[in-house]
Amino acid sequence: NPGPGSWGIVIQDSSHETIIEASSFDDHTTNNKMELTGAIKSMELLIDSLEEVDSSKLSIVLFTDSKYVVDGISSWIINWKKRNWRKADGSDVSNIELWKKLDETRDKFLNVHFKWVKGHNNHPQNERCDELCNQVLDREFNIS
Repeated sequence: NPGPGSWGIVIQDSSHETIIEASSFDDHTTNNKMELTGAIKSMELLIDSLEEVDSSKLSIVLFTDSKYVVDGISSWIINWKKRNWRKADGSDVSNIELWKKLDETRDKFLNVHFKWVKGHNNHPQNERCDELCNQVLDREFNIS
């Protein structure tokens, strides 16, 4: 941290059928950047996959094992925006461009509920995301 990292996502429909799985690699990143990127990419890919459905009429639940993402988008961002994207101490918000992109992408839906799940705790979709992350890292480093 910083160093190589990855994000992985699983998107399911209302009947819990997986409709999209995706992951990607970055050779110089941080955990927080990858957590934010995964949340952004999940919503972007969902919007791209919608055929004749207006995302602004959809409510979705986004599960993440990142308290950083959940707390940031549900609580901290309100005051950051009031302070022109500054923290209470006047310093810049870390990863500001990703936070702005997450906020902008969230606003393309009627409602997005961010829900935290404990990582590495046998949550099937979270475990699958972890597998996707590890697979992309293994490919990048040619690990068999």
